[in-house]
Amino acid sequence: MKKIYAIGVLFLLSACTKNFEEINTDPNTATTVNPQYLLSTALVKTAYPYQSEAFLDQPAEAGRYITKVRNEGDDLFGWSGNSWDGYYGALTYNKTFHDLAAGNDMLQYTAVSDIIRVFNFAYITDLYGDIPYSEALLSKDSSIVHPKYDQQEDIYPSLLATLTAANDTLAATTLSIDADYDILYGGVALNWRKFANALHLRLLLRMSNKSASAYTEMQNIVDNPSKYPLFDSNSDDAALRYLGVNASDAWPGGNLNSKTTEIDKYKPSKEIVDTLLRLNDPRLPIWVAPVSSTTGYTVDSNLYVGVPNAISSPYDYNGGETHISKMAAIFYANQDDLLNASMMTYAEQCFILAEVVQSGKVTVSGETASSLYNKGISASLDAYGVSATDKATYLAQASVQYNGTLVQLITQKWIANFLKGPEGWFDHRRTGYPVFVTGPLAAISEIPSRYKYPTTEQSYNLDQYNAAVARQGADVLTTKMWYLK
Repeated sequence: MKKIYAIGVLFLLSACTKNFEEINTDPNTATTVNPQYLLSTALVKTAYPYQSEAFLDQPAEAGRYITKVRNEGDDLFGWSGNSWDGYYGALTYNKTFHDLAAGNDMLQYTAVSDIIRVFNFAYITDLYGDIPYSEALLSKDSSIVHPKYDQQEDIYPSLLATLTAANDTLAATTLSIDADYDILYGGVALNWRKFANALHLRLLLRMSNKSASAYTEMQNIVDNPSKYPLFDSNSDDAALRYLGVNASDAWPGGNLNSKTTEIDKYKPSKEIVDTLLRLNDPRLPIWVAPVSSTTGYTVDSNLYVGVPNAISSPYDYNGGETHISKMAAIFYANQDDLLNASMMTYAEQCFILAEVVQSGKVTVSGETASSLYNKGISASLDAYGVSATDKATYLAQASVQYNGTLVQLITQKWIANFLKGPEGWFDHRRTGYPVFVTGPLAAISEIPSRYKYPTTEQSYNLDQYNAAVARQGADVLTTKMWYLK
């Protein structure tokens, strides 16, 4: 009897395990993911937060584009430690994209992923200085939960080498990029190469004060356009459109993302408005709304009035709400053809080249610093739909005509970068231009040079945090990172 029972049990076990894997697999659930399916999300996770910070967070105040008139702690530079979880979260997602592509020998996607990776890591080190880099994102693969902080002077050469390799890979491979999932460039590998090389120029300029080879590398890029193609026009911009269907794909200031009363806290800064007024800039009414009342003002009679940064009761400036400008209507929309999540533009590239040509460090065939400067301005004006007549009038003004000074060039670059990332802030701390006023209530006497490390790092990664602070300098807003020292 026991023998029969044992045979029966064995039979049942055999029957249960014979097709165990097959019967326990959901036929409606994918077991593998094609890498290209992750590309669009990797792009959105990179570009949208980058643009949002440029409008709603500290880079907007440090770059003197925005003044917050309520909850104005950011405007006063009362910045505490800034979390970097969002930045590393985007990098983690992009790493999954890269690993899947590498596992399937899809070199076109590993190269694209590498460009996205460089953009994100460059932004993090530009914000903080020394950061987890070589050991970052390895907690799952290598059980590294306390990553070291790499020095910025080591990170930058690695980023540049990655961009070079990505450009070369895309030039050599015949594998296509799926246009349906490439929401940035529609599957055109050449445009990805242009983005990589334009970004390469940005980073080289950033580190040029500390790198003996930076200008040589820039010269090599501009001397070899077939090997290192660059942006040719605004159509090459690295910028994602907003769809405005839901909060996740709508402009940061639109009603899907923020109530009107919330957005009304963000006013155009006096520094940008006064500069645009002084130069009779045709972009002013595109970006800034006129005041709703021209009577009863207290200090500024202009039709467009920006609010000074770091003053007492900024909401009462010039007589109050009706006597200070709001942002223009486009910034209250969920999407607009003039608004996008901009990572880098042709205009910025023109100004980068204008600066290095003006300094005599680089030559560009067929171009002068003046021609590149004018191309940068024109590209920005074109991007905002300024008419040919108004553009010609603007460029003909004595105050706009190229005069060979760095302050003029950087000021025009600052204008062109209006709410397009943190570049206005980063250029100011690199060059000192434009000259910004910190404001009477500012917590520090200068524009911040960096973000403070996340406060959680002192709990979860204290030894590495301490090592970075000992090497780089105190964890305060005014400590200069490597390429600023």
